Amino acid sequence: MTDVPPHRGQPSPPLPRVRLVDVAREAGLSKTTVSAALNGTGRLSPEVREKARETARRMGYRPNAAARRLRAGRARLIGYVVGEFADAPWNFLESPYFARLTAATAATSLRRGYAVVLLPAGSLQSEWADLSLDAVVVADPVADDPVVEDLLAARIPVFSDRSVEGRPGAYWVDVDAGGAVRGALDHVREQGARRPVVVVPDSTTRFHTEVFAAHEAWCAAHGVPVRVVRAGGPGNGPVIRAVETALTGDSAADSAADRARPDALLVVAEASPPLVLDATRRLGYEVPGDLLLVCVSEDVTAEHTQPPVTTLSLRPEAIAEAGIETLVAVLEHGDREAAGVLVPTRLDVRASSVRPAQAEYTSRPPT
Repeated sequence: MTDVPPHRGQPSPPLPRVRLVDVAREAGLSKTTVSAALNGTGRLSPEVREKARETARRMGYRPNAAARRLRAGRARLIGYVVGEFADAPWNFLESPYFARLTAATAATSLRRGYAVVLLPAGSLQSEWADLSLDAVVVADPVADDPVVEDLLAARIPVFSDRSVEGRPGAYWVDVDAGGAVRGALDHVREQGARRPVVVVPDSTTRFHTEVFAAHEAWCAAHGVPVRVVRAGGPGNGPVIRAVETALTGDSAADSAADRARPDALLVVAEASPPLVLDATRRLGYEVPGDLLLVCVSEDVTAEHTQPPVTTLSLRPEAIAEAGIETLVAVLEHGDREAAGVLVPTRLDVRASSVRPAQAEYTSRPPT
């Protein structure tokens, strides 16, 4: 009688899991020695340690994650949510800044033995109630963000911006938004600009609130009118429309002097630098001859436009590195009094914000 083959599409039985004792037997070492070699502990010679690791790699051995979590008392899962995008919870991945911040957070966490779980913005009770989260990163929370309140009420550590400073169970990493915008405005003033206009998001995050306040203070200190246009929402469409409003003088100025054509444009609301540059040209501006242009952006296309666009970088990779370092210090070393971290920004000066006679790329040190 011949064996009847399994029906097509029938799942094959799972392969048996390689155990630590199997690796030890294959390598001719004790189970304790192999465990120490794989965990980087014990007093072992480099040859023994490498033999154990090579055998484990060849056999496809993977540590029992459940057992490791049980021993450590942690799930090694970090929630991640962007508070600013509560109405469109996954759209933040279309933003170069948040895409890079998210990728850097995930990669840095993984190097430290943690996995990142993406969560939607808004009230999270139904999403995270059944997840064993060690902590949650809340990027750019809005004012009185319910996400932060819910997490802290559940006694889940929160890692966010400086808006959570002083709250038990909350830790922060941030940038000096005021210093960053003052540096950008000082730069265009040094290039001769006297009528700058700023495009900002209609947002209640700490970063954008600080940008708005710093711009007002800078204008008062230099005796120039406050020219601000708020974008109606995130994304290229609303921001480009706000840029067009800023450049056509339809932003409700009080006097003829205030309605004069701007000679510098700082776009804080994130948009594609090539699209911003295209909008200036459609409206009859020559950059940098008529208009100096600076964009707060992590979009690499800014380097390849004609002229290349000056960008203010918030350095998302550095923010992620500092944030995860703080998180690990709290979770693994009990550093409950961890101080906040202020990450320097960087102004990459390119031809779009330099008068033609002086046009040359420079990267200003972080401020």
